[in-house]
Amino acid sequence: MAEDSSKKKAKVLEDLGLGLYKQIEKGENPYVTVPIRGLSNVKYSKEKGILTLGSGVSRRYFLNVGHVRKFVQTVAVASLSKNLIESDKHTSLRDVFYQMRRTIPGTKVDVVDDQTETDKAVEDLELITDLTREQLHITANKNGAVAGDVIIEDRGDTIDWSKMGSGGWAIPSTTEDITFKKVNAKFVLYMEKAAIWDRLNEDKAWKKLNCVIIASQGQATRGIRRLLQRLYTEQNLPVYVLTDFDPWGFYIYSAIKFGSISLAHASEKLALPQAKFMGLLADDIERYDLKRHLIKFKDVDSSRLQQIKGYEWFRNNKAWMEELNKMEKIGSKVELNAFTAKGLSFMTEKYLPEKIKEDKFLD
Repeated sequence: MAEDSSKKKAKVLEDLGLGLYKQIEKGENPYVTVPIRGLSNVKYSKEKGILTLGSGVSRRYFLNVGHVRKFVQTVAVASLSKNLIESDKHTSLRDVFYQMRRTIPGTKVDVVDDQTETDKAVEDLELITDLTREQLHITANKNGAVAGDVIIEDRGDTIDWSKMGSGGWAIPSTTEDITFKKVNAKFVLYMEKAAIWDRLNEDKAWKKLNCVIIASQGQATRGIRRLLQRLYTEQNLPVYVLTDFDPWGFYIYSAIKFGSISLAHASEKLALPQAKFMGLLADDIERYDLKRHLIKFKDVDSSRLQQIKGYEWFRNNKAWMEELNKMEKIGSKVELNAFTAKGLSFMTEKYLPEKIKEDKFLD
């Protein structure tokens, strides 16, 4: 099955190259068609509940002074990816930069000058081929941890998430090919902060609450988003998002649930419309006596809140607009870390069990 998948991915890239070759044979100016990634081409699908990429495209020509550099970079990444797939090897985004950093024969021009160029070329190739970066065998840095009563198989290794110690299992950039061998959990709890995950893991919250706990450090990586989606779709585990009471935490939830503008082309593989919010809400500030821990908004926080209020998927949700209006009125944020003032295990022993028992979620 994996071999067939690799052949299909390699053929997509081979067809891209053959298409360019045929254009050259006909004496045409070779070009690639790239879907436009800008905000103007991103739409919210009410039917699917996710952000999607529109139909807008642009052509990038080889014989065009303004296009040639990006054209060459995109084709070079495609060639590199095809070799990776055929040799069943993976490389990091940083390594892609170094592998492409060479001078074009007969010139003094380098293919790339910095990593931002190769990163964008990889993203363009995703759009052109409809293959994700991970399917192209290009990975990013690990940035996440997981624990729970789950056993998986990853590239021939059997891994027990309940026996990974204080650090948990480091979630890789690519979680597409993981096989679930045993899953004993009722739900998944994702949190934005590694420090909160450390606290819950030390408390063995995953065991006490019979769940899987997953964390990143800030915005969830692609590997984490895909893992969350697979745990929901393949294992029927509800996914709850735990963040601070602030615009940034709400945006992290939004990106997991609806997808993000920059990754609208990958929403089908990464977004999870069924995710629910279990993080701090305005009413929790009064209920758990957190007023002394309020952190006054800075201008950047207020601006972010106004942006979020303008998102269609929040604007047309009565419950969420009420919450956002309360936040605006309070003009401050509260971090989950404030709970430690009530005891190191307060979240595990009181806050989370009460949220779960009372179904205190926002959808």
